[in-house]
Amino acid sequence: MPDPEDNLTPTPSPDPADRPAPEPPPPPRKPIVLPADDDALKDECDVQTFRASGPGGQHVNKTDSAVRLIHKPSGLIVVSRNGRSQHLNLRDALQKLRERVALLNHKPKRRKKTRVPRSVKQNRLKNKKATGQKKANRRKPGRDD
Repeated sequence: MPDPEDNLTPTPSPDPADRPAPEPPPPPRKPIVLPADDDALKDECDVQTFRASGPGGQHVNKTDSAVRLIHKPSGLIVVSRNGRSQHLNLRDALQKLRERVALLNHKPKRRKKTRVPRSVKQNRLKNKKATGQKKANRRKPGRDD
């Protein structure tokens, strides 16, 4: 029969020296820089065309109108298969790539910590006390009051 103490998990030590060090944050990423014109951006990408799926009948089933862009420097992949035209889908895919890179490059502002003013704390406590008093008045009288 197995010993029940074998299944116990070790409890963490309260001593901070015994705990493992926290992992450092990942290094900051370099922003992805894209060329301004579409032709230069298209040169940085692998352009693949394939048949789109969905409604459209014979036209969609026979033409390679969907476009997949693979941005070589960043490894991002974008697909556009909305239109019936390969050129419109290519333009749409380039736009999607620019939007995705802008989203990845966005660095949110650091939150500025704010303090709750003393008057707000006092009002909050006053309201809590008033609410508690209301609830106390709803009780039936005569029970140890």
